[in-house]
Amino acid sequence: MKKFLKISAIVILVVLVLGTFYMLWKKSQPEKTSFSTTSPIVTTIENKTVATGKVEPRTVVQIKPQISGIITEIYKEAGQQVKAGDVIAKVQIIPDMVSLSAAESRIKRAQIALEKAQIDYDTQKSLFDKGVITQEAYQTATIELKSSQVDLVDAQNNYDLMKEGITRNASNYSNTLIRSTINGMILDIPQKVGSSVIQSNNFNDGTTIATVANMKDMIFVGKIDETEVGKIKVGMPIVLVIGALEGKTFDATLEYIAPQGISDGGAIVFEIKAAVSLSDDVFVRSGYSSNAQIILEKKENILALPESALIFEKDSVFVEVQTKDTLVFDKRAVKLGLSDGINIEVLEGVTQNEKIKLVK
Repeated sequence: MKKFLKISAIVILVVLVLGTFYMLWKKSQPEKTSFSTTSPIVTTIENKTVATGKVEPRTVVQIKPQISGIITEIYKEAGQQVKAGDVIAKVQIIPDMVSLSAAESRIKRAQIALEKAQIDYDTQKSLFDKGVITQEAYQTATIELKSSQVDLVDAQNNYDLMKEGITRNASNYSNTLIRSTINGMILDIPQKVGSSVIQSNNFNDGTTIATVANMKDMIFVGKIDETEVGKIKVGMPIVLVIGALEGKTFDATLEYIAPQGISDGGAIVFEIKAAVSLSDDVFVRSGYSSNAQIILEKKENILALPESALIFEKDSVFVEVQTKDTLVFDKRAVKLGLSDGINIEVLEGVTQNEKIKLVK
């Protein structure tokens, strides 16, 4: 038993010694060098900034009534196309009873005056036909009759306007019929049949019966940070990305930059607007959130490197260029240009056929 334990101890000792020597030998071996290289490529680099906002119609009109009353009919609904002059709703006037009573009394007085004028006219005509009175007296009676007829019609029209908001001779131009003032699409009809509405006047904006917009003329309205606003100008091209329309981009042109900034979450931002180009087969709804990619600068067919290949030392920039000995790299200063955050333009220092070491 003692002999077995002694042999086992010797075996363990030998294994430990051999293992130690192997580990020391392993550590003394030179490490294999691994690296990745790339070559400059000819590409296009764009320097752009992003503004967030939404797409909305350029022209949005709120249709308001010219009289106060109650909506009795609504002929259209949101989403329908309308033309200028199309009737959207009908409003019934709720007349003032005192004024209505006065209008009825005016009609009665006009009727009485007309009856008297008719009697006088008939009398004067009979006398004129017999040669008893002069033509001047007959013409006076004729004028009085016609004047009384006009007064009655005027009194009836006044009564009709007060009660119905329309005269008998102008039914097609009634202000009880609420019409669209532009060609476009109805975005919203916030009122229901039976709702009371107030007319638009100098003291009140009036009740909005419908909102109509031209959905063929859309604009992007967004905000851009004050650090970027100095780099943009009217007329710049914009690529618009709308979140609700995946896989689609739209061209736009910057047409407005606000002269005054506003505070937004502690930062100063400026409003911008851009005209959006839409094809006939794409329908963009009002209020879609979107991002506008504004191209600040663009260069095509330029030599570029990944920014991961650059070595920065103080105020200089270097790259490591592979020599004929593939394990040896030559450190070389380069002159850089436009960057998009991934690739950067190389103006001087390397050629397209050289291998550049990527920095880990």
